[in-house]
Amino acid sequence: MKKLIALVFLGIPLVLSLACVVSGPRVAPPPPPNEIVPARPQAEYAWTSGYWRWTGGRYVWSGGSWVKPRPGYTWVPGHWEHRGPRWIWRPGHWRRF
Repeated sequence: MKKLIALVFLGIPLVLSLACVVSGPRVAPPPPPNEIVPARPQAEYAWTSGYWRWTGGRYVWSGGSWVKPRPGYTWVPGHWEHRGPRWIWRPGHWRRF
């Protein structure tokens, strides 16, 4: 009986994890459009390019912006990664150099 109870308690999370649906597009994002980069607001600002985001079952362009850099860090742009049948978005982030 104890083995059956243990099997049930261990089996439920396994069944639930198999039922999870991985979301994300199955098609590659389109090439980025030619962005018009507005004037730099201040000399130290850095441009972060726009990117395609997946929303509502389609890609939507999110334009770039000027950001104030973090001292001692460099900007790593976000990118789409092909993983199995899906495309996964890896967001941009600041990395210490």
